Amino acid sequence: MKPAPFDYTRPASVSEAAAALAAGEGGAKLIAGGQSLGPMLNLRLVQPRLLVDVAGIEALHAFEETADALRIGAGITAANIEDQRIDTGAVPLLQRVAAGIAYRAVRNRGTVGGSLCHADPAADWVNLMPALGARYELVGPRGRRTVAAADFMTAAFETVLAPDEVLATVVIPKPSPGARFGHVKIARKTGKFAMAIAVVVSDPGRGVFRALIGATHGRPLVIEDAASLLGSDGNTPDTARIAALLAEAGITEPAARQLHLTALRRAAAEAFSKALPS
Repeated sequence: MKPAPFDYTRPASVSEAAAALAAGEGGAKLIAGGQSLGPMLNLRLVQPRLLVDVAGIEALHAFEETADALRIGAGITAANIEDQRIDTGAVPLLQRVAAGIAYRAVRNRGTVGGSLCHADPAADWVNLMPALGARYELVGPRGRRTVAAADFMTAAFETVLAPDEVLATVVIPKPSPGARFGHVKIARKTGKFAMAIAVVVSDPGRGVFRALIGATHGRPLVIEDAASLLGSDGNTPDTARIAALLAEAGITEPAARQLHLTALRRAAAEAFSKALPS
């Protein structure tokens, strides 16, 4: 099957892209790497009247390290982070997670912003960015606004992004020197979508102890006060509360619940460099 007919435009700036989306009156779609949208077009799961190609917009490929944050253009690919063609060493989890996304062919084309806007609950960036306390800068006809990563995704494949807005930049706070991280993804095989994802960030210097349970049926579960869930040492998880959180997210099947519990325990153990309890 081939895509339904559509018009095509290639704007030169983010503001032009937003204007093209607005002119499309809800019938326009952005395309960057096309790793998700391409198959959906071929299967006619989406049938836009206008395709707005933002792959050539220089501002979306910009990277900047400031005193307190990394600013990553939404058009930067996973491969660019994996290969450290941009220096994201201040947040070491970025390179590790990038290298574990799907397959190399996908990483070569797939963009950070494209994945975030597609909002697949099992996607890697969707689950990492809220755990890191990231913020997204959105640009539209009404100007620029900033949304916390934890508030961006509202449900599976749904976000707060307006039809005429472009996700331009991902802003990630730089951790303090004593920060520790744990990240675990459980999948049937390398390259497949996650069945469970867990991230634990302990950064005493910034007063952060955050946990995330991802690859749920909807938005990831972000626990800002992870000590109440995992104990102050990260090694005494409250399994009853974790099970209750999973149940609220619709995960009640015993095997699925156990996968998420296991991922979270392993992520906490990694962050605190402790062996798992027997």
